[in-house]
Amino acid sequence: MNECERKMGEAAQPARSSRAEQALALLVPAFYARVRADALLGPVFDKAISDWGHHVGRLVDFWSSVMLASGRYKGQPMAAHTRHRETITPEMFDRWLALWCEVTDEILPREAAEAMQLKAVNIAESLKLGLYFRLPKPPSTKSASPKATHEAQSARYGVCGTCECEKVA
Repeated sequence: MNECERKMGEAAQPARSSRAEQALALLVPAFYARVRADALLGPVFDKAISDWGHHVGRLVDFWSSVMLASGRYKGQPMAAHTRHRETITPEMFDRWLALWCEVTDEILPREAAEAMQLKAVNIAESLKLGLYFRLPKPPSTKSASPKATHEAQSARYGVCGTCECEKVA
């Protein structure tokens, strides 16, 4: 790329960013209007959100930060969703994504819609993991006798963690 092409690209960047911000300002309210009308998601969102104008504005900022690196969003999405863990189900994330794909496909050019859909899938998966994934607790060996602990460790790992003896087959 020569110097002239580089400068032209830099000059065009604010215009692209401005168009992208305008697209987000249309997309996010349209999407959440669809969410509010949805039989599964609408009641949950309406119960959780008291000021829709403010909430939609924050979500425009969120998507601007995610997709355009604007840095406008300063919230904590995981904490916001954790407050509603008892109400939100994993299936609701699937419905949210289906609506997101519908609306992004309707409003955005194909490449932009696909980029936003991919990002939304990653965000939804991250939220689901944060809300629902728990590692199983390891079996407790505190009440077991030393011999039982030794035998259990030897049987499970092939080597005892206490004396490092090898399991005899």
